[in-house]
Parts: sequence; C-alpha cells; structure tokens
Amino acid sequence: MSNKVSYVTKEGLKKLQDELERLQNVERPKISKAIGEAIEKGDISENAEYDAAKDAQGLLEAKIAQLKDTIASCRVIDESQIDTSKVQMLNKVTIKNTKTGATMTYTLVSETEANFKEGKLSIHTPIAQALVGKKLGDKVMVKVPAGEMEFEIMDISL
Repeated sequence: MSNKVSYVTKEGLKKLQDELERLQNVERPKISKAIGEAIEKGDISENAEYDAAKDAQGLLEAKIAQLKDTIASCRVIDESQIDTSKVQMLNKVTIKNTKTGATMTYTLVSETEANFKEGKLSIHTPIAQALVGKKLGDKVMVKVPAGEMEFEIMDISL
C-alpha cells in the first residue's frame, strides 16, 4: 500500500469508486465466466483460452488492488476552503506565455483527475509545480523539454 496521499474533488472520488465497482461487478464476473468456459473445453494444460483468461484475471485483480489503494489514500478537498489569493490545488489558473502572448487556462487537480483535453492539469507537472504558491501578476520560469518558458499569471479563480 502506498503512503502517497491524493487530494481529489468529490466528483473525482466518485469517478474512482464507480470504476472500482464496474471492475468488481462487471469485468470480474466476465473473466470468471471465460475461465469457466475454457475449463469446460477440457485439458487446461494446453488451453490457450484458459491461459489468456487467467492472465486477464491477474491483470484485472492487480488493477482492482491499485484502485482500492488509490481510493484509500484519497482525501476529499473542501472546495469552500480554497483560497484564490495564490495558486493551489483546484484553482483555475490563466497563464500567458510572455514570449508568444498565448494564454492558457488550467485547473490544477490530482493525478487521478488529470485530463489535458478538459484543461485539468496534474499538480505534479512542471508547469503546475512552478505555479503553486504564486500570486496574480507573478512571472514563473518553467523547464520544459524544449527549454525554459516564462509565464505570467493572469487570473486565479475557482
């Protein structure tokens, strides 16, 4: 079991719990049925279907265990206690690339809730790490694979 605490929203925790329930109540019975059908076909020592089903079962059980571990280490953040005077978890931050003038808006979330297409950036990314604790108008340097980029914080909200 990991000791790493993940901070999530209520919605993020619900999503994890729903996924765990789906794996346990839908996927697990499917795999058990596939194993049962493979066993009915006779000699399991040379049965590729049985081997594949057992491998899938092992992977599923590992995923279930990992998800249970993640859920156990989750702490739900009370969104009413979030401050917008400086950048922190669950803030929506608008930043401007000082070189190109391009602006981007990201919500800083836990790794489990990160989804770049939805503008949800993991708190563990280099950009998020550089922004945390900074205030409106601050400029930050971020090391990215292409080198260093400077961003200015244009807005901090919920």
